[in-house]
Amino acid sequence: MRAIGLMSGTSFDGVDVALVETDGERIERLGPSGYHPYDPAARATLSRAVAETASMTDRNARPGVLGVAEAIVTGAHRIAVEQFLAAHDIARSEIDVIGFHGQTVLHRPEIGLTVQIGDGEALARALGRPVVYDFRAADVAAGGQGAPLAPTIHPVLTYDLGLPRPLAVLNLGGVGNVTFIGEDGELVAFDTGPANALMDDRVARETGEAFDRDGAVAGAGRVHDDALQRLMAHPYFELPPPKSLDRNAFDASITDQLSLADALATLAAFTAASVARAAAQLPRAPAAWIVAGGGARNPTLLRMLSERLDAKLQTADEVGLSGDALEAQAFAVLAVRSLRGLPLSYPGTTGAPRPMTGGVLARP
Repeated sequence: MRAIGLMSGTSFDGVDVALVETDGERIERLGPSGYHPYDPAARATLSRAVAETASMTDRNARPGVLGVAEAIVTGAHRIAVEQFLAAHDIARSEIDVIGFHGQTVLHRPEIGLTVQIGDGEALARALGRPVVYDFRAADVAAGGQGAPLAPTIHPVLTYDLGLPRPLAVLNLGGVGNVTFIGEDGELVAFDTGPANALMDDRVARETGEAFDRDGAVAGAGRVHDDALQRLMAHPYFELPPPKSLDRNAFDASITDQLSLADALATLAAFTAASVARAAAQLPRAPAAWIVAGGGARNPTLLRMLSERLDAKLQTADEVGLSGDALEAQAFAVLAVRSLRGLPLSYPGTTGAPRPMTGGVLARP
């Protein structure tokens, strides 16, 4: 099947698009990928929407700015697909299904609540193609974390690359997550802690930019060890996996009085230290680490990670994958798996009691 995957991560930067030809179990071909950025006004609205979800109890409610944000998310994904198809001269009729993750605005699995905004029914009507959406709800309803989901697909995406096992795939978006793929196919995955979100938020507040390009500002700063130790005292790091996080689980206000460079250096060190703590919770030491997501484009963060892990890191691009499109590719495959009734999550990835199917199908 030819599937398009769509991913809008917790960094609120934009929509990743990827085309994959797959049966849900093997990759037949990885097609082109694309990206549609959110403009500053859209990012600001999404940030306000997240702030207003703190007291939500009904995952289907869309009060106030949340309804506005959902329309923005749906519209941005429609435009992203239309531009992608036009850019690559692909007819809509050639696409069998679209995997639409939506935008996570609240993730509280400990109370059985995860909220992704984006109207899958409206997107299916607008694009005239079947859309699979709401991937996480069934897993959470069954007692799982509902996240991370992409790890189910990491063995599929890395199957033909000849990489050593055990293999760790580290995705650094707004939040970090790691996938451990054992020699025998053992699959363990969980959120490691913050990745780019805390750094991006500080950069946006102070400069209006979306992120610290090439980690240049962080690279010029000094890590404040006292602040880092206090950040690492968060109880999340002592919890055993499976476990997952809300984007706003961590409070970086302890770094507010630091200069921008020192704050970003300290927050980058926080991400690196949290990944190192997560590595200690893996079944065995990985023989190789593959890094994807926006953090893979931050040399300062990669250097800190390499030092903390005492391991050589390779970016997804270096091994023949697309670091930027990996999550979107995963949701393309997850959409096909959903259509075929194949598991989207496992006890070792989300803590669900059994392999879980899921996803809601919207027809045009």
